[in-house]
Amino acid sequence: MVKHALSVTRDADFAAWYQAVITEADLAEESGVRGCMVIRPWGYGIWERIQRLLDDRIKATGHENCYFPLFIPLSYFEQEAAHVEGFAKEMAVVTHHRLVADGKGGLVPDPAAKLEEPLVVRPTSETVIGHAFARWVQSWRDLPVLINQWANVVRWEMRTRMFLRTSEFLWQEGHTAHASADEARAETLRMLEVYRSFAEDDLAVPVVAGEKPENERFPGAVETWSIEAMMQDGKALQAGTSHFLGSNFARAQNIRFQNASGELEHAQTTSWGVSTRMIGAVIMVHGDDDGLRVPPKIAPWQVVIMPMLRDVPEDEALVAYCRELQQALAAQTALGEPVRALLDLKPVKAATKRWSWVKKGAPVVIEVGGRDMAAGNVSVIRRDRLYRQDGKLDSVATPRDGLAVGALLEEVQRTLRNEATERLKANIRPVSDFAEVESHFAEGAKAPGWLEVQWARPTGAALDKVVERLKALKLTLRNAPAGQAAADGACIFTGEPAVERVLVGRAY
Repeated sequence: MVKHALSVTRDADFAAWYQAVITEADLAEESGVRGCMVIRPWGYGIWERIQRLLDDRIKATGHENCYFPLFIPLSYFEQEAAHVEGFAKEMAVVTHHRLVADGKGGLVPDPAAKLEEPLVVRPTSETVIGHAFARWVQSWRDLPVLINQWANVVRWEMRTRMFLRTSEFLWQEGHTAHASADEARAETLRMLEVYRSFAEDDLAVPVVAGEKPENERFPGAVETWSIEAMMQDGKALQAGTSHFLGSNFARAQNIRFQNASGELEHAQTTSWGVSTRMIGAVIMVHGDDDGLRVPPKIAPWQVVIMPMLRDVPEDEALVAYCRELQQALAAQTALGEPVRALLDLKPVKAATKRWSWVKKGAPVVIEVGGRDMAAGNVSVIRRDRLYRQDGKLDSVATPRDGLAVGALLEEVQRTLRNEATERLKANIRPVSDFAEVESHFAEGAKAPGWLEVQWARPTGAALDKVVERLKALKLTLRNAPAGQAAADGACIFTGEPAVERVLVGRAY
């Protein structure tokens, strides 16, 4: 039997396994503040790669980066009722600007330093950016406005889990203003497609893009669209969202412009974002019982070279041999960029160092010992294919000179995506009545995946009834996939003629 690097397996306890990967891969740790995390260098390096690749895609669509304040006046939120209601329970609020000694060795807010108006610590920026748009937009010639910001936000979560649901997290949020609803809707779907292609091509995470049902809309939005990813335990993770806000925020914040006919109109706006939750998706889609497997496109180091040092004079020649390899690999390209190769010279036992990088998920690990050097070889380990059929580590002796890792890294990227795509496709199935939903998600079912059901898009009390029915089974409506086949039956919840199909599943 294979002895894996982690003490807990996915099958035994998926939640504990997820936490073990975060710890053993040196991704993040507790910070001392409930719901907030310290993102360690390897984890932050992955986030930097995500930022770099997604930022390039966003700018390629004509958006510009900017920055807005962390603190937002409470009155800004009060102008959009649905928005403030949706976020009220999660808001962190600043009420004082100074502390004073309490006479007992502690500190308390100074009553004389109470703010005239409370400030909300940014949970999202529609309100503050809307006020800026109201200043920037006067004429149809000022439109469209296309901006994005990379920032941190705070939503005071009651149940937290690293990367998936934290009180503070990092993200990008795009905000745009347009002259027409058609143009704004097109922008909403354009950015949804940016997220879909980014997730699939760069993170190797297959997703289903579609519209969220009414009860899952962003507070104040007319339409919310999402990309949904399937984790290895069959649960859904909302990996990104794009919102068509119509004129709701524009009316609240007075974003008006003079059209070509000289008449005043309210702008049509959008917003969209993805966050460090993407790292949680990568863990749960690609990780195995030995730790994380990082797709080469987002790996801070794609290749790690480890000379097996023994604290002997011959070590100097071995290090020089490895430096030459590092230089040769860095001159190569993979997946459209120069290969990122690290020479790890830490004075740590070879086996300990190897398994450290295995747990971190470095796509390719190269070990070099004295015998390898004498033969002109290196030993190559692929993280996507760690073991041979006999259960032993798949370490392949390969000539150093002429070692081409570009094609190898592309194959690792492709393998991870194909594995995840096959899993997604195999775990979505259609059902025709609610009894099948109940039996499919019966207690004890492992990785049940998602169900596709006929859907009449009920609203109001009828929708509330559906939500409660699903809640009893710990289920939620995920999205109605874009480009789906036409509905051809009755809604399994209401019996009314279906207008589309919607996905149902358990979710993070």
